[in-house]
Amino acid sequence: MPEFLKVNDVLEYLDLHDTMQVAEFGCGSAVFTVALAKHVPKGKVYGLDIQEEKLSALKGRITKEGLTNITTVLCDLEAANGSTLPENSLDIVLIPNVLFQAENKPAMMQEAKRILKKGGQLLVVDWLKKTDFSPKEDLVVPEKIKKIAEDMQLSLKKEFAAGDYHYALLFTK
Repeated sequence: MPEFLKVNDVLEYLDLHDTMQVAEFGCGSAVFTVALAKHVPKGKVYGLDIQEEKLSALKGRITKEGLTNITTVLCDLEAANGSTLPENSLDIVLIPNVLFQAENKPAMMQEAKRILKKGGQLLVVDWLKKTDFSPKEDLVVPEKIKKIAEDMQLSLKKEFAAGDYHYALLFTK
């Protein structure tokens, strides 16, 4: 049986501590946002998305699950300072299943770098191969993401499979 994306297994690759400040870019269904909130109970998690309806659904889930450490942010992550978060303020940024949709992939990654503290972690997870249920958009090959990161002076810490259909690249600032 093929293994789809396993959120908690992916999070095991991060150096998570309970007081960290973290963000999920393009939080959509917010599976990472909610899982992160449980891993950093004394910290802060930002769920960022350009679609108000996604954030509205997340707000309902936050209330239902009684989570108090999540803040939602409506924003354009491809714009300069698009997240609206302060520079050098976060420990971890996740960009899961979002870059394939971005028109300006380097701009989104640059925004992640801007808000990360020195030594902060950037985790990119994206589609590995086309399948019947993967997006119809062109997939973003890992080599392209590595090149963008290298140009931004981000260091590749680890590359791993995130299930049968996704790859993950972990960078540090």
